[in-house]
Amino acid sequence: MERRAIGDELWQEVLAQLPFLASRSSDDLARLRRMASLFLDRKEFSGAGGFVVDDATALSVAVQACLPVLELGIEQYDGFVGIVMHADAVVAEREFTDADGVVHRYDEVLAGEAMEGGPVMLSWADVRGVGAEDSTSAYNVVIHEFAHVLDMRDGQPDGVPLLASAAAREAWLAVLMPEYDRMRERVVCGYETVLDAYAAESPDEFFAVASEAFFVTPRELKEEQPALYRLLASYYRQDPADMAPSPLGRGLG
Repeated sequence: MERRAIGDELWQEVLAQLPFLASRSSDDLARLRRMASLFLDRKEFSGAGGFVVDDATALSVAVQACLPVLELGIEQYDGFVGIVMHADAVVAEREFTDADGVVHRYDEVLAGEAMEGGPVMLSWADVRGVGAEDSTSAYNVVIHEFAHVLDMRDGQPDGVPLLASAAAREAWLAVLMPEYDRMRERVVCGYETVLDAYAAESPDEFFAVASEAFFVTPRELKEEQPALYRLLASYYRQDPADMAPSPLGRGLG
């Protein structure tokens, strides 16, 4: 398989902007670097509205997108090719028909969007803002949208990624749905939660938002919703909450 070379200086520059990778081992970072180079070779980046996708922008997206599939394999993303980058959030026109047949139209501001079969759309302003102001925030638009990509591998965005069997799906739902209901209750009651309140929108958004927290603020997620954390750990085959801190510059592989 071809790999696109990633220079040491560029690699260090991008890692410095992603503080949640500081606890990763040198082996993890070396594998992440190799996978990111494969990702860059396989995917096609394009800029919308005159936005220029430079090497640092593409690598930042690639590293964050590859983190969830570090143990699952980059083949998880074979179902799409295109990644469209916007300078800022996008306003999308939406419509839905209610139970009475009335069509409602509205505008939705999007930091990112994953569509079945691609492309994946991302706002660079939101990607770049990760960790810049609040190191305790779990917000990560790249991980969020690529969790949606994983969710849709079975054909529908429902909070359940492609699993090995119907029994595995039932076991997944037996954990996911009670955790989802619990989170919704906390939001309704006005409690602060590790997960952004947007997770209460639907099971698919719950899975995507929970995936953000799993990789960005894993210890906090494990403390607040341990069953959810264990579910994600079993799927992603990673345990980021128990990783000891390591120097950010390691893993140049």
